Amino acid sequence: MDFKELRYLYIDFFKKKGHQHIPSASLIPENDPTVLFTTAGMHPLVPYLLGEVHPEGKRLVNWQKCIRTGDIDEVGDATHLTFFEMLGNWSLGDYFKKDAIIWSYEFLTEYLKFTPDQLHITVFEGDDDAPRDTESAGYWEELGISKDHIHYLPKKDNWWGPAGLTGPCGPDSEMFVDTGIEACSAECAPGCNCGKYFEIWNDVFMQYNKEESGKYTPLKVANVDTGMGIERTVAMMQGKKSVYETEPFVQIIDVIEDLANVKYSEDEKTDIAIRIIADHVRTATFIIGDERGIVPSNLGAGYVLRRLIRRCVRYGKQLNMKTPFMSTIARIVVDMMGEIYPELVQNAQHIYQELENEELKFESTLQHGMTELEKIMTKLSENNQTILSGRVAFKLYDTYGFPFEFTKEIAGEKGFNIDEEGFNKAFDKHKELSKQAQKESFKGGLADHSEKTTRLHTATHLLHQALRTVLGDHVEQKGSNITPERLRFDFTHPDKIDSGTLKKIEDLVNEQIQRKLNVSMEVMSIEEAKNKGSIALFTSKYEQQVKVYSIGDFSREVCGGPHVENIGELGYFKITKEQSSSAGVRRIRAVLE
Repeated sequence: MDFKELRYLYIDFFKKKGHQHIPSASLIPENDPTVLFTTAGMHPLVPYLLGEVHPEGKRLVNWQKCIRTGDIDEVGDATHLTFFEMLGNWSLGDYFKKDAIIWSYEFLTEYLKFTPDQLHITVFEGDDDAPRDTESAGYWEELGISKDHIHYLPKKDNWWGPAGLTGPCGPDSEMFVDTGIEACSAECAPGCNCGKYFEIWNDVFMQYNKEESGKYTPLKVANVDTGMGIERTVAMMQGKKSVYETEPFVQIIDVIEDLANVKYSEDEKTDIAIRIIADHVRTATFIIGDERGIVPSNLGAGYVLRRLIRRCVRYGKQLNMKTPFMSTIARIVVDMMGEIYPELVQNAQHIYQELENEELKFESTLQHGMTELEKIMTKLSENNQTILSGRVAFKLYDTYGFPFEFTKEIAGEKGFNIDEEGFNKAFDKHKELSKQAQKESFKGGLADHSEKTTRLHTATHLLHQALRTVLGDHVEQKGSNITPERLRFDFTHPDKIDSGTLKKIEDLVNEQIQRKLNVSMEVMSIEEAKNKGSIALFTSKYEQQVKVYSIGDFSREVCGGPHVENIGELGYFKITKEQSSSAGVRRIRAVLE
């Protein structure tokens, strides 16, 4: 079974069960400051899982492009990827555990042809917060899964959420396939990393809300959220030992072999470098080519993109590849994935140019690092020292992106030893600080819908229309990020906006607020929305039915929410900064006072 076959088999199955097929959302979350990328199929649906009405109904299915970079240092083994695709189906207050489990079983046994004996199931064992999930276990037993194939596991294994400190959460039931290999021990069970049990699917039952006090209370409306990774499932179905042995990666690896004049599967160190390059180029291609695509920078998602590209260059140098090489590999990604994700084709030249620019920029940075290293070694020699401290080696890595392996190799050639233990300590401290910063960014929870962020989100609609009124209809939203303190809005415009024009935009927004206009919502087809002059990107990414929010007679925009009922409650709108975001894109920061 290949990627296309699994993709459409899954979608068609759930369409027969009354689900509407919705498109994959952008990799860059809109109006969500808590995460840098879309990490799962449920991520763009959080407002609807929290109670918003979805225009396509209560049963949904899709494939979703996702990025997770928490395990970026693990990429290079057989299974870890930064970019992957997730199949998912959802019930928004409709069916619950019984139907979700029955359909999971039906798809696994009748469509993917696994036998009940091959399947192992995990369910939540219960604790002080929520009871043992005997209900899910009972449904699996009724379907023919034997009791010894049903495993009760604690919250760390069989519980999802909340995404932040508070919010929707609940037990899950995970499905594993016994691969047939010998168990590593008598205690070996689903969740063990030895490879005997392969996790293929996860049904999450969101039935609780975690409150600030730490108490778990039942949700008024319970939801189902499921997920199946396409790459890992196809690899398992094809009997492959690694996701990198499946077709998309085979073609990418062929190109890397030609560019580097090496062979895959002959040397483990070479294989790791090839896998890292294959994964990172694929991910960078999708980030830059996204409908809300970003470019390398020193902040947020742009920094992650820069790090991916620089890791590619580092491992490319290990394979003696000539810079720039990434755009050549990216062309294979666009050719393979462009049919499913047409935005890659539309943005192809932009992707190739940005990759080349960043590679060449990093080449220059490496030269600066090399110059700095030469100065350090000269100074050490003058003082008859032969050990380069770990702190200095880490500074070269952190400031110049100069790989530790390069420092070690070059210093070794000059007769210097490196304090590797000191470098590792500095590196571990850096990783820990990065993790803490990431945890801090999740404090508000996924897709914060507090009163403050709702007011600021509504203000972005006013700003968008004011920009189009003052600057012209060429203005289109390119990105939005909202925290409880401020809004950030990116839009197309070629030039810096002078202070007088900014004052006009600010005044126009405040005039509307003073008019105390009502906010109304209609559900309509995308064609109706176009015909009514609604602001939207109008790409192929919209559902057939969309929500259109109108602010009096001033603004009409396709959006998922949330919004205030009357803009009179927004207060005073103030632009705090206007700057360049990228070529042809400006950025405005603003607050409500």
